[in-house]
Amino acid sequence: MSKLAKLVRMVISGESSLSLEQMSNQFRAPHAWNISPSEAIQLQKRLADQVIRRDEFSRINFVAGVDVGFEHNNQITRAAVVVLDYPHLQLIEHVIARRPTEFPYIPGLLSFRELPAVLDALNQLKQLPDLLLCDGQGLAHPRRFGIACHLGVITGLPALGVGKTRLTGKHGPVPEIKGEWTALMDRDETIGAVLRSRQGIKPIYISIGHKISLETSISYVMGCITRYKLPETTRLAHRFASGLD
Repeated sequence: MSKLAKLVRMVISGESSLSLEQMSNQFRAPHAWNISPSEAIQLQKRLADQVIRRDEFSRINFVAGVDVGFEHNNQITRAAVVVLDYPHLQLIEHVIARRPTEFPYIPGLLSFRELPAVLDALNQLKQLPDLLLCDGQGLAHPRRFGIACHLGVITGLPALGVGKTRLTGKHGPVPEIKGEWTALMDRDETIGAVLRSRQGIKPIYISIGHKISLETSISYVMGCITRYKLPETTRLAHRFASGLD
C-alpha cells in the first residue's frame, strides 16, 4: 500500500491522532461539503445574508491565523491554526489537521475545499481565539462570501480576510505610508481595503469576514504586523500549513 493510501486510510478510520473521531466537534458545518459547484454557489448566496458587518465582540485577548496547504499532489488537505496572545503576539498554540481533499479547485469556491480541515484544526485547540484572521478573502468575493465569511458564520467567531492578491473589485493608488489604505470597490460598494502594511512593499487586501467592521479589521491587522508584510497570525499559519516548521 502506498504512503498516500495509508495516510488516507488512517485519517478516515481514526487511526490518525488528528482524526475527527478524536476531536471535540465543537465547530460543525450546518451543511454538506461534497456538493456540486452549482449547489455550492447557491449555498454561498444564501449564507451571505448571515454575515454581520459590524463589531460584535468585547475584548480581544487571543488572535488566530488560519491557512491551508496541500500534500500528496493535492489529495490531502493540511490546515494550520495558530493562536497568539494580543497585543504581544506571543505564540500560544498551533495545531495541524489533515484530511482527504474532496472538493475540486474552483476559484470562488475554495472554502468548500479547505474549511473541512480547518474545522478539524479548530476543534483541536485548547485556547479558543477571539478573532480569526484567514488567509484569503471575506466580503471581497464575487458573492460576498469568501472563506473568512464562511468560517465566521459557521463558528460564530469574529473573522476577517487577509489576502495577498485581489480576487475581485477595483481600487485607486495606495498611499506609500505604512498603515494607509484605499477602498476596494465593486461598483458603488466598498468590499474591502487595500492596505500598505509596510512602506515600499506591495499592499495586502483586507475584508470583513463576520462580526467585525472594515475599519476595525484594518486596526487589528496592523496590530498584528511586526517587521513583515503579513500579520504574524497569517505568516506563522502559512509556515505551518506549508510544512516549513
